[in-house]
Amino acid sequence: MNDAVVRAEVVQKSYDGLPVLRGVTFEVDRGQVKVIIGPSGSGKSTLLRCLALLEPVDAGAVYLDGVKLTGVREKELAPH
Repeated sequence: MNDAVVRAEVVQKSYDGLPVLRGVTFEVDRGQVKVIIGPSGSGKSTLLRCLALLEPVDAGAVYLDGVKLTGVREKELAPH
């Protein structure tokens, strides 16, 4: 059984043809803490915005407690 609370699978995001996130894959297990670090312009804020569904991803998937959030209509997200 997978204990991942948040999982990103091959998340990709571009702006005007410029790739910002290129196949980002990771998971955060229950009780685990992860840190996102990197230089300015490396996509940290974009990744967080995609995880919070404030920005749509171009490809890949974001899961919360095993439920796929990307590609889901807003009404279906209400319980989350």
